[in-house]
Amino acid sequence: MRQRDKDIINALQQFRAMTRDQLSELFFSRTKNPIRHVNEVLKRLRDRGYIEADMNRQPYIYFPKPARIKTNGQKVDHFLKITDFYLQICRHGENDLKHFSVEPQFPNVEVRPDILQFWRGSAFFVEIQNTQYTAKVMQQKIARYEAFAHSELWRECLPFKVKRFPAVWIVADHKYNVSSEYIRILQTKDVVELIAMTKPKQQPSNNGISIKIG
Repeated sequence: MRQRDKDIINALQQFRAMTRDQLSELFFSRTKNPIRHVNEVLKRLRDRGYIEADMNRQPYIYFPKPARIKTNGQKVDHFLKITDFYLQICRHGENDLKHFSVEPQFPNVEVRPDILQFWRGSAFFVEIQNTQYTAKVMQQKIARYEAFAHSELWRECLPFKVKRFPAVWIVADHKYNVSSEYIRILQTKDVVELIAMTKPKQQPSNNGISIKIG
């Protein structure tokens, strides 16, 4: 098996579900005909029993075999959005991405973010909101993050060392009315919006002012 084949299988294990086009961008973007090449490789891996596909959707959605989630379940679209987020990160600073894990679990902690990442020198707990929750539910989620921060357990749980508790980054099409005196909360609709927020501001003197994420 080629290394790229192994990388595709590992990616499906990590992200749970990926569309053909997502796999094409991640692994075949530098080939002359990405769609043809990805189709050939995915068919071969499927025929040999390494992966499976939901062929009821176009383009097909691929899963590791055995699948880690129900292939026709509600969580499929959620994990596809997580993959979209990862691809956005790669487009806007892949070399700055030092850690990216999907649904990390921390012992004896109620917090379970969709993503834990270390990017551009800052750590983030990322919440990908595929459905709209009430402000009350989101504030309860923030309260769990606050308890995690106060417990100091996060210093032992994180796979990297940082001085500050990671920012909670909510990615959604709308802003939630949530706040915290103890942790940093960021809300954007996508990665591009956060980058726009952190670009240097031009002053009359033409001197840029940086807005630090972390």
